Amino acid sequence: MPGPLALQWLAMLTILAITFPFFALVLCGYLAVRRALLPVAAIPGLNSFVLYFALPCMLYRFGAATPIAQLLDASVFGVYLLCALVMVGVTMAMTLSHRIDWNNAAFGALVAAFPNTGFMGVPLLLTLLGPRSSGPVIVTIVVDMLVTSSLCIALSRVGSGGAHGSRAAVVNALKAMAGNPMPWSIVLGALVSWLELMPPQPVTQTVGLLADAASPVALFTIGAVLARSQMQTSGPAPLSEYVPVALKKLLLHPLLVWGMGHAAIALGAPLDPFALTCMVLVACLPSASNVSLLSERFGANTARIARIILVSTALSFLTFSAAVSWLR
Repeated sequence: MPGPLALQWLAMLTILAITFPFFALVLCGYLAVRRALLPVAAIPGLNSFVLYFALPCMLYRFGAATPIAQLLDASVFGVYLLCALVMVGVTMAMTLSHRIDWNNAAFGALVAAFPNTGFMGVPLLLTLLGPRSSGPVIVTIVVDMLVTSSLCIALSRVGSGGAHGSRAAVVNALKAMAGNPMPWSIVLGALVSWLELMPPQPVTQTVGLLADAASPVALFTIGAVLARSQMQTSGPAPLSEYVPVALKKLLLHPLLVWGMGHAAIALGAPLDPFALTCMVLVACLPSASNVSLLSERFGANTARIARIILVSTALSFLTFSAAVSWLR
């Protein structure tokens, strides 16, 4: 009969077998661009398909199939939001220097606090934890898209435009969020769940086909975006400028969510332990790949942000799998 250590290794191998295909698709996208099998010019098209068609359909389907009480879980929202604010504050405080100004520190904070939940987390956690995970995961997406992103964009303007620049940045960020179909797909799915509506079968099947395409195309696109970012990065950079931020994302963020969540439960907050597990695994995800696009738009050091995303994505294959094994 195998001993405890052998059982632990078997459990770890089982988890790696589940997570491997997801990271393998990221690697496929990366190699496709690096080997010129996929033209760099095709990446925006993949991004558009995922952002405007496949992923909204996936989020809508999850929202429509999730009880409304899970989508309006104030405990999940509050704990996750508090952790995001702490991550932003800690990263800003530790990175602001004569080499890294407010703009770059703010986007470093965003990449440390914003997991790749939409493109990677939703399909990965659904496979690992089942449909029940969709509620907490959707809540974390709302926090990151509406609050964390807007806050960091506003902070990025402090050094260049003062309070007026920060207000304008917040307004622009909110306008960008309003044009993002993902929050609206979540809202539409929540309304369908609340009103217990049943769309016509042809509509449901069309949405289902697009939703099923979201996972493989999104993961492949992550790899393609990372390869493009690396190809556009010129010259080496000090490891101290990007490795510590990547480690904060993969280690500090999940530990913070785990600690805050258990503290909230101890204080009497109605936080479901399963929802807390989902939140911790969301925090274990690598940095969101779209932060590099935001940093480019606002004039930050996109090469630094791309390196953070690349390092966090590469290391997360091991750190995420280890977290799943530990939490189970």
